[in-house]
Amino acid sequence: MNPIKIIKRYYKEDSLAYKILVEHSELVAEKAIEIAEKNSHLNIDIDLVREAAMLHDIGIFKTYVPQIDCFGSFPYICHGYLGKMILEKEGLPKHALICERHIGMGLTAVEIKEKEILIPARDMIPETIEEEMVSLADKFFSKIINQEKEIELIRIEMQRYG
Repeated sequence: MNPIKIIKRYYKEDSLAYKILVEHSELVAEKAIEIAEKNSHLNIDIDLVREAAMLHDIGIFKTYVPQIDCFGSFPYICHGYLGKMILEKEGLPKHALICERHIGMGLTAVEIKEKEILIPARDMIPETIEEEMVSLADKFFSKIINQEKEIELIRIEMQRYG
């Protein structure tokens, strides 16, 4: 399976959104694989981690974030579940779940309702080790600045998710 081939079905290769998505996803994939390799005793599916890390943000084009060349109609927080729908349509159910569950470090239906987050009120918590790997690796990079964040900054950012 070639994640870039799938991305090209939804993004113009010469667009800024494509460039940002691919660069960010490559960094996340490298970090996720690094984390997975340090935890090889957990029998992690490295191919799934690599592929899903490349596809975890595929839904951003449906959101409205002009800074990253995305002019869709949904708020950014929706990109996980929107990406899940895309990847399910592509026949990639495991990748789809990773895509949906990577927001924050996962969200519960209760949190979604209480915080009135504009996404479907269902549990979107990483359940597999591969889902956790991609979700964690994603925290190290923003889409605008492709420089690895320090652990302390990630901890501060994650406090808003409890």
